[in-house]
Amino acid sequence: MKHNLQFDFIADKEKNKLTIRREFLATRQLVWDCYTKSELLNQWFAPKPFTTKTKSMDFSEGGHWHYAMVELNGAEYWGYTAYIKIKPIDYYTSLDAFSNADGEINNDLPKAEWLVTFTDKDENALVETVVTYKSLSDLEQIIQMGMEQGMMATLEKLNELLLTLKKLK
Repeated sequence: MKHNLQFDFIADKEKNKLTIRREFLATRQLVWDCYTKSELLNQWFAPKPFTTKTKSMDFSEGGHWHYAMVELNGAEYWGYTAYIKIKPIDYYTSLDAFSNADGEINNDLPKAEWLVTFTDKDENALVETVVTYKSLSDLEQIIQMGMEQGMMATLEKLNELLLTLKKLK
């Protein structure tokens, strides 16, 4: 059975923002868990054929997630997310940056503020991610790097994981 789940990717070049909305056939709690627990994040947070590995994670205000997206050949692309504000199963805010394996931020690549909001949409969950960049050139660089295709593929991996997790319950 094919469901027409909401997926929006909107670039606002006047405000240097991306808004990504994705609906999932799952409860808000289950989707929240997939965003906030490293053992679940590792299963979906990278577009195929990449995998994800967490070096360290403390999902709390003032905490962080230090992770790598790993190619099949073993090449690693490191990221660092610093958690700012958390309201469980409703939203969290974070600062997101590219880093190295030691967690040192790469200041040559764009950094962004993320607001990730979780709401109910009938029996489904809707996640809205608003990503704000410091400048239009940062936003355009991220778009050129394939953010839209990467997010579509990554969120589809999350959708597949959610369907598997629902079957296990």
